[in-house]
Amino acid sequence: MNVLLLAWKIKLPPMMEIITAEQLMEYLGDYILDAKPKEISEIQRLNYEQNMSDAMAILHKLQTGLDVNVKFTGVRVFEYTPECIVFDLLDIPLYHGWLVDPQVADIVKAVGNCSYNQLVEKIISCKQSDNSELVSEGFVAEQFLNNTATQLTYHGLCELTSAVQEGELCVFFRNNHFSTMTKYKGQLYLLVTDQGFLTEEKVVWESLHNVDGDGNFCDSEFHLRPPSDPDTVYRGQQDQIDQDYLMALSLQQEQQNQEINWEQVPEGISDLELAKKLQEEEDRRASQYYQEQEQAAAQVQVQGAASPASGRQSGSNERKRKEPRDKEREKEKNSCVLL
Repeated sequence: MNVLLLAWKIKLPPMMEIITAEQLMEYLGDYILDAKPKEISEIQRLNYEQNMSDAMAILHKLQTGLDVNVKFTGVRVFEYTPECIVFDLLDIPLYHGWLVDPQVADIVKAVGNCSYNQLVEKIISCKQSDNSELVSEGFVAEQFLNNTATQLTYHGLCELTSAVQEGELCVFFRNNHFSTMTKYKGQLYLLVTDQGFLTEEKVVWESLHNVDGDGNFCDSEFHLRPPSDPDTVYRGQQDQIDQDYLMALSLQQEQQNQEINWEQVPEGISDLELAKKLQEEEDRRASQYYQEQEQAAAQVQVQGAASPASGRQSGSNERKRKEPRDKEREKEKNSCVLL
């Protein structure tokens, strides 16, 4: 669908932001029916109708995944399955890059012309063989699969870059996933469709230039997106600041509403006067808190004083405790709330 949309072969209604899988299938089915060639021979028509019937039969699988079986000899070589008919019918090229390097003779011999499924069966068979040569061949084939677990080799990447035409829109199969791929100025790019980039307007394409999967992100014009785009960073920081400010303001207002009768606040009061009133209320609450704490401590001391010596000790402790409290109270008075 992404390939057909980018090629303007299918158009969605304007301002559409959400579409269901069922709606996508309807658009795709309608396009298959409308794309039927007009001037073709009877044999071609019958062949096309048979392919269209086969494609419609497996259309529901598009929502869960198609079964394709790569062969390691070419970027467009797949074992023929009914699922491949969909790509042929829509005239969308299907590529992969899981190729054997022809210069490595032992791997070429071990893999041969096998598809992935056939190679797995061959490895199992070779392991159970009494023939040491077959056992060794199975080991080489298994090592190849393990070493290329990303389903892309550098030889395959070179072949892909050569095979894909400039500006071509196609589908790339890798790691059991399908991606929309194109070629721009000799470089391959994959369409970014990950949910995590939904709000990243400047992330549209990702370059495919190595097998490690760490490509560079680009915008819709294939301009490299800097890793620390100042506009994006500033906007993100500003959004976070705004959210933090609104949260703090909400909490502050909730607290102030519990302490101040806003009906008694005169209209037209300045920000400075309002800040003073808020600070006075904060000082009052802090002073009340410390008085309650001192009274509670004094009661404990009176109850615990059993002798003049213990009383003097308690008084000494009280003076020591008051000193930091006085500093805290003084600090509280000298502070102010910024609105």
